[in-house]
Order: sequence, then structure tokens, then C-alpha cells
Amino acid sequence: MIARDYNKKMETYKTLKGPVESPVYKVKGSKFIAYAYPVSSREEIDRLLKGLRDENPKANHCCYAWRLGKEKLEYRYNDDGEPANSAGKPIYGQILSYELTDVLIAVIRYFGGTKLGVGGLIQAYRESARLAVDHGSVIRKEIKLPFRLEFEYPQMDKVMRLIKEKQIEIKSQEMDMSVQLELLVSKSKEMDFRESLSQMHEVQVKDLEGLN
Repeated sequence: MIARDYNKKMETYKTLKGPVESPVYKVKGSKFIAYAYPVSSREEIDRLLKGLRDENPKANHCCYAWRLGKEKLEYRYNDDGEPANSAGKPIYGQILSYELTDVLIAVIRYFGGTKLGVGGLIQAYRESARLAVDHGSVIRKEIKLPFRLEFEYPQMDKVMRLIKEKQIEIKSQEMDMSVQLELLVSKSKEMDFRESLSQMHEVQVKDLEGLN
């Protein structure tokens, strides 16, 4: 089951700049290695987890947690055979602690022959996840919303002037019988851009919804 949370006030979010591997965390012979990645989809998460398992065939566990989205947040954590809530949940706790999203943290464990108990496992997985984030680079990014505009060619100059003035990102454009533009607008500029568009009666807003 995928859990969801909501935050309607965010204009920016925090994620990782790039992939990172933590130093080895050792407890009573067991070795824990955490891997953290910026991600954008569940398909990417599945691919990364499969890659980790393929690269570590002798590992006893690959526990993980992830969170996706900006306003409508989806998250999941998995203990991969460890006692319930002893691995995935403490990893997810670090994602919450650093206020990250669009992120996957997975921790590989090589069993050292001595059981750690639930408390010991929680500490080990939590610390491994923390090490991964601390050895990475946390960045803040703007939430951007997609607009799809359609208009006739005589409106091109007016629309392009507005896009340049508001510093709007053009994601794609199609020029056929009419002009269609897909734009990415920073959430902080959304209301201002909406107001400007409302004064351009010849321009149709075909689609507008948050990216998540």
C-alpha cells in the first residue's frame, strides 16, 4: 500500500543533488551500507532497487524507504525480512527529518552472525540512512506547474513577450494549424501568470495541474 500526505503551501522542496553511497556502518560483525538517490518515479525506484540487489547478491537484506511528489506526497518503506518496523521505518524517519522528497534511501545489510535485536536494528538502519544523506548534497528546488497554451500565430509575439518577461520555461512547442506551448511555471509565479493570461482572451489554457 502506498501512503499519501498533502502539503498545499509548499513553493519549494528539498531533495538530493545526486546519488550517494554511505561509509560502511559496522555493528557486531554486521555491515550496513546505505545508498541514496534523487528519483522522479516508482519505475525508477524499482530499477534502482533491482540494480542494488543484483550488485549485492550475498547481502542478507535490502531495506528501503522512498518519498515522491511535492504537494501530493507518496511514500513507502520496506523491512525486507527484518523484524517489522525495525528497518524501513527508521530509514523513512531520516527522510522526514531532512524534509526530503523525490528521494530513495536503501540500506544493504551483510549479517555478521550476531543478532542485534529490534532496538539495535533500528539504530543501525537509522544511522546508515543518516550517513548517506550527510555525505550527499541536499538542495532546494522550486515547484513548477505545467501550463498548456494554444493560440493563433498572430498572438505569437505577445505570448512570447510575456514568457520572456515572466522568465517562464518552455518545455515543448508544436506549430501546426495553431501554436501549442507546454510551459513550466514556478509556483511562486503562478497567480501572476494566471492574471496575465486572463487578459489575453485569444489564448486558451488547455491544461493546468501540479506536477507530482
